[in-house]
Amino acid sequence: MKLLVTGGAGFIGSHFIRHMLAKYPDYQIINLDKLTYAGNLENCKDYAENPNYRFVQGDIADKKVVDELAAEADVIINIAAETHVDNSIEGPTVFLETNVIGTQVLLEAAKKYGHKRYVQVSTDEVYGDRLDGSFVETDKLTPSNPYSASKAAAELLCMSYNRTYSTPVLISRCSNNYGTHQYPEKLIPLFIKKLLAGEKVPLYGDGLHVRDWLHVTDHCKAIDLILHKGKVGETYNIGTNEEHNNLEITRMLLEILGLTEDRIEYVTDRLGHDLRYSVDASKIKSELGWAAEVKFEDGFAEMVEWYKNNLK
Repeated sequence: MKLLVTGGAGFIGSHFIRHMLAKYPDYQIINLDKLTYAGNLENCKDYAENPNYRFVQGDIADKKVVDELAAEADVIINIAAETHVDNSIEGPTVFLETNVIGTQVLLEAAKKYGHKRYVQVSTDEVYGDRLDGSFVETDKLTPSNPYSASKAAAELLCMSYNRTYSTPVLISRCSNNYGTHQYPEKLIPLFIKKLLAGEKVPLYGDGLHVRDWLHVTDHCKAIDLILHKGKVGETYNIGTNEEHNNLEITRMLLEILGLTEDRIEYVTDRLGHDLRYSVDASKIKSELGWAAEVKFEDGFAEMVEWYKNNLK
């Protein structure tokens, strides 16, 4: 199989390519990445010389580049996205350009070349928040910020291409990923970087915003299953019910690093900040046989150690 993976120099994308090259040595993978601030070829250096891997720098919204690469591929896995909510609040336009227009360009290419599958990697944030219970795949999408709205719009485009053109689309909605190689703008790597630099960490509001934490390697295995065994036209939640609020995560970091809570600085809450995310992953578990394998405490400790040695 020949895969066009977008955003493969980023956090999730680089882990996904690593997983696929190791598991399927006969697959060929093209990594299309714009190399924005969050993309880093260092993330891919351990497999950069693999003969079945090729990197191309380019924008998923660039029709010419996408068309040329899609012509070589059997499937597209779209992981490329602008993802940082704070950035979307300050400047929404680039989120629409990449997450919506870029998705439409990829869908057109998949339609043109009759690809076997198109996997759209999305987020649980498209549901918005809820204080109790968990979202199932058929629940209404009520995004709270420009980032999640752009991801919801991309999903709607995907579903429309499936309905109108029979494009073989599959959608995943994952909870918060953690692991190595993540750009330090997200909560955990940002806080580790600041703590190691002797700085205080800025915790929004009261720090009680709850997230479900999914190890990136478990996420990659789920995408793999969706690609190979998922039902075309379907959406799959990916989550672990490993819920922790941001204050708990911060305290865990402080404990591992041997620091005290005077390193926390409570700051004004983010605009429209979602209080809690939670997805019901029963569907992918029962239909595709997926199960999270990484224990949170193990993955968390390993991740902190990696950032201690690799953050600059």
